Amino acid sequence: MATTATARTRGAAPSAPGAPAGPPARLRFGYASGSLVTATFTTLPGLLLLPYLTDTLGVGAALAGAVVFVPKAWDALLNPLVGRASDRTRTRWGARRPYVLWGGLAMAAAFALTFAGPLPGTAGAWFTAAGYLLTATAFAFFQVPYVAMPAELADRDEDRMRLVGGRVAVIGVAALVTGAAAPALIDAGGGGLAGHRWAGVFGAVVIALGALWVFAGTAGPPGPAGTSGVAPPGRLRVAESEPGLRRQFAAARANPSFTALLRCAVVQSAATGVLLAGAPYFADHVLRDSAGLGPLVVAFVAPNLLTVPLWSRLRGRRGYAWASALFAAGCLLLLAAPVLPDTAVLAVMALAGAGHAGQLLFLYAMLPQCIARDGTRGGSRRAGVLSGLFTTCEGLGVAAGPFLFGLVLQLSGYVSSGTGRAAEQSATAELGVLAGFAALPALATAAAVALLRGYDRPPAPTDP
Repeated sequence: MATTATARTRGAAPSAPGAPAGPPARLRFGYASGSLVTATFTTLPGLLLLPYLTDTLGVGAALAGAVVFVPKAWDALLNPLVGRASDRTRTRWGARRPYVLWGGLAMAAAFALTFAGPLPGTAGAWFTAAGYLLTATAFAFFQVPYVAMPAELADRDEDRMRLVGGRVAVIGVAALVTGAAAPALIDAGGGGLAGHRWAGVFGAVVIALGALWVFAGTAGPPGPAGTSGVAPPGRLRVAESEPGLRRQFAAARANPSFTALLRCAVVQSAATGVLLAGAPYFADHVLRDSAGLGPLVVAFVAPNLLTVPLWSRLRGRRGYAWASALFAAGCLLLLAAPVLPDTAVLAVMALAGAGHAGQLLFLYAMLPQCIARDGTRGGSRRAGVLSGLFTTCEGLGVAAGPFLFGLVLQLSGYVSSGTGRAAEQSATAELGVLAGFAALPALATAAAVALLRGYDRPPAPTDP
């Protein structure tokens, strides 16, 4: 639901006129904890799923990329429907929080199933594909309502930026912990199928904790029907849900800022997906050190914790462009990795990670701005549908990244393995790994910046 111009900040303590208080700490931490779910779902499959299929189950690289991509294509159909359902939901827990809780818990169970690996080879790949499809389905029921919440929890851009800033910081923490711990758990569990089972259970526990925490942290006194329950009665006027998905899609298309944001999100998420999928191959075949994956992940995500306050000083498209320039520069410098010392490679990864932190912050801050302006302009309740469309584009991009990287591997002659260890590769295949990992994300980022050019364009006069 989109708040109106007369709404008050949800969950904020009373404040003096002219000096509104921001969201309280409990609400900020509660909302940010949902990033434990988001980051785990993005980081662990992004890092582990493609090499699990190619180097443990022995699946061809192109087919493995398709296994990663297809569940996200399914989400493209599902996400807007989930958003529409959450817009129409009325419970004593609110519109979004029931989905966040049960979607997150179902996702945890399905995530453990994805890496359960009861069978090797092609049969195991089909089992993994089914588990990942269930995980992606449950993720839609968690993520779409979760992304819609900042526009309802606060009515000022500054307060939404605080909520989103906390979310981005926790993404960094969660990606840091899960991205470093999961490869270590695989090694400790003996590698192969057995080691990946431990990684699946670990990811499931983190997801369940995040879902429970965000559900509890955004609780409060019962609010008006359809709210998340944070605001006291009478504090927030709830807009009515606009009838018909077709009309809501038409309204989204007529909003040039939102459509520009969608185009940017799908391409930028593809760049991130390539970088995550390529990291294990980069460590194995360029750095010649499979144990180097953990330090690479740490170097990439640690800047999230340090640079978000700095990026918060900028706003909108301009801030995103600066962050993207830093990310692309870091990616292109990785082309020199074969002749750089390990410490220099980690420094370059940190440079790219600093830019990526800004990219996330600005994308996630621009979405609730679009939702809030949409509600103020039209008075209809479309937050769920708009966040569903955004989540669809983001998810498609994240899934397209491994698919594209898998195609690069296939075209460069990458040899799969069913032993749990990567096979020796030709010089051409190793060059494909390096080019896909370093050049492809930089090119995608440049395209994303160009696609965001229409973000500040005013809506059409006929926009509802």
